Amino acid sequence: MKKEFKIGKKWVGENHPVFISVDISANHLQDKKRAKEIIKRACEAGVDGIKIQTYTPDTMTFDSNKEDFQVKVNKAWKNRTLHQLYKEAYTPWEWHKELEQAALKYDVPLFSTAYDDSAVDFLEKMNVPCYKIASFEITDLELLKKVAQTKKPVIISRGMSNKKELEEALNVLKEYGSGEIALLHCTSSYPAHVEEMNLRTIQDIPKKFEVIPGLSDHTIETSLCVAGVALGAKVIEKHFTLKRSDGGVDAAFSIEPQELKKLVKEVKDVEKALGGVCYEPGKREKENKQFRRSLWVAKKMRKGEKFTKENIARLRPEKGLAIKHLPEILGKKAKKDIGPATPLTWDLIEK
Repeated sequence: MKKEFKIGKKWVGENHPVFISVDISANHLQDKKRAKEIIKRACEAGVDGIKIQTYTPDTMTFDSNKEDFQVKVNKAWKNRTLHQLYKEAYTPWEWHKELEQAALKYDVPLFSTAYDDSAVDFLEKMNVPCYKIASFEITDLELLKKVAQTKKPVIISRGMSNKKELEEALNVLKEYGSGEIALLHCTSSYPAHVEEMNLRTIQDIPKKFEVIPGLSDHTIETSLCVAGVALGAKVIEKHFTLKRSDGGVDAAFSIEPQELKKLVKEVKDVEKALGGVCYEPGKREKENKQFRRSLWVAKKMRKGEKFTKENIARLRPEKGLAIKHLPEILGKKAKKDIGPATPLTWDLIEK
């Protein structure tokens, strides 16, 4: 694996800027105009990619009221059947091309999470630049084979999975010819709590799996994405909505426009700040070196008088000799008369 790939015109990988994407998910509330406005606001905030989700209620589950199909967890999802939940949340397939065009107006690529084989076939006709695999689908190895055979890059979230399941998923993707892979650390609780995140996992991902590391963050904080970038994440994914109070099945763990702007700025700031390994002063630091301490003559001295700790001061600025020379100077004699507040230099000292 080359550990880099392109999504549209945007590069993703270890030698490239962090790729920040937002997931519209169900936050369109079945309103296409709202979906386009979400895309517009995300692009204006400076994101690198827009992600949608491609499924229908019938490709996700049975339309059944049986106990097994009733949702009893996650406050935003309770008291529905799975089919009802997905009917409310899915993005109509006939919108996909228009949403892609809405993003491309800003030169931002759109891609999607494929949830079954028919979704892959549909997205291939759109010629999406890459595929996302959701945490819940990581054990659907048949879907992974289908996605891998497109030869496109894959971004995959690891929520709920253990190491063995991850190895199986990544092996299938590689065996069946996928493009480069980014593995996003993810905690699949909605919203996720800060103490559940285990962000240090991000550092371990490239070591264990030799893929590009990233973070899919389901908290409503922005600080964790910043921490993720500091720990090596090269892909960031966040759910995004216009206003949490508008509701929707994903609103509780989605950030709003001002929060997204803050996130983008902070991620770019920390990325600049990380720089490289450096043990030398920078250009602007060098300008301030003059304000370091050095050796100064503190009192009026006559020619031949000995230098002592009483007549030598260690003060700013750095005009005199370095303080490390003090031991070899003590006891030596002044070469000539010296006034107070004079920087001590070798030409003032008898050899």
